[in-house]
Amino acid sequence: ARKVFALAGNYEEHVRESRRVKEFVDLRRRRTPRVFMKPPSTTLRASGDPIQIPPCGRQIDWEVELAVVMGRPTKAVRREQALEHVLGYCLFNDVSERGFQIWEREESSEWDRFFDWLNGKWFDSFAPAGPYVVTKDEIPDPYSIDLDLSVNGTTMQHDNTGSMIFDIETVIEFLSAFVTLEPGDLIAMGTPAGVGMARGLFLKPGDQVVAEGTGLGRLANPVVAAG
Repeated sequence: ARKVFALAGNYEEHVRESRRVKEFVDLRRRRTPRVFMKPPSTTLRASGDPIQIPPCGRQIDWEVELAVVMGRPTKAVRREQALEHVLGYCLFNDVSERGFQIWEREESSEWDRFFDWLNGKWFDSFAPAGPYVVTKDEIPDPYSIDLDLSVNGTTMQHDNTGSMIFDIETVIEFLSAFVTLEPGDLIAMGTPAGVGMARGLFLKPGDQVVAEGTGLGRLANPVVAAG
């Protein structure tokens, strides 16, 4: 993949557990998709590859997601034609550092905290994907996929892609308005509730993380200490 995009806050219950909203609101009317990027050459890993925790890793979290794999160049496409540009789907684990800190600082502004959150997405090995790409003809309804993630055999996340706030067509229309999507680009569609941050649980060396999705196989990655 030349580009890896990922959505923040695309499942209502995950937004709730992250304390971003206190009561239900129609988030489709209140916001646009919140998209960030991960550097593919250093973050992408296959099933079986280790998630590496470096010495500066403090609070390493998991996020199972459905990833869309683009099949052809896409620019300024309307949502009605968006799925015609999709090759298929795979599992994605948006591994995240929740306590990012390289240097201490005397005070933190809102922007400082935003970049801490963003930089915590960029660690090497923090984007396991796979175990393979399932073509869209094999997934006739991408909104009926059950997503599950377990750590050491204990289920942490379980939801269905029908719970997404912004659907695939909307996100492709939004992104392609300002950036050309290329064949092989990944769009990770956000994670459901059940992340470790919400309950103070984080990954450590020796853990085994397994993500599964209906028709998408099993993405399994051990956690190791880097270096």
